[in-house]
Amino acid sequence: MPAISKTLTLLLALGLAAPLSAQEAADTTGTEPAAENSETTETATEQPVSPAVAQEPAADEPYVKESFGDWQLRCVKVAEGPEPCQLYQLLEDKETGNPIMEITLLALPEGSEAVAGATVIVPLETLLTQKLNVTIDNGKTKRFDFTFCAEVGCVARMGLTEDDLSAFKKGNVATLTVVPVADPSRTVDVNLSLSGFTAGFEAVSKENTAAE
Repeated sequence: MPAISKTLTLLLALGLAAPLSAQEAADTTGTEPAAENSETTETATEQPVSPAVAQEPAADEPYVKESFGDWQLRCVKVAEGPEPCQLYQLLEDKETGNPIMEITLLALPEGSEAVAGATVIVPLETLLTQKLNVTIDNGKTKRFDFTFCAEVGCVARMGLTEDDLSAFKKGNVATLTVVPVADPSRTVDVNLSLSGFTAGFEAVSKENTAAE
């Protein structure tokens, strides 16, 4: 399997896990204050405090390499050679602020029918027959089929043409719309910020060109 395909699979699997891991709290059960001792206290204060050092990501581990506006350049650490990367954005519900969708995007090789490919993950309770609807600002709505569902959600893959890419670069907000299974009479609209997209796409294009 090509390195980029492995990366897509890995990022899809881990995309929603990072926000959840931050909710874990340290276990302080059973901790009691230490008995006072002037000798040990004095010795402890004399010990130099080492500054915190950021840990390097492990091999095959995704990490944020750079940020561009509301987009992140996420790459996968490799033992040697160029690192495969994608643009990433986590989308939140307008009313609750809870994570509800995510998108990853990368440039495709020259000569492809599409110049960029995007993967969108939506909640499992989505009515798949109504597809994923994407509208940039007040432009024309485009619809994309869902390809499969997994534990993290249902996946739609988008092939973006030169015109689509130009609209992403010039636009302010793209609205991603789905229909919930529980109530097919309504829609769920989620905003995708396009702030920083142009710079982010240039960066991911350079990274993936180096990885080929």
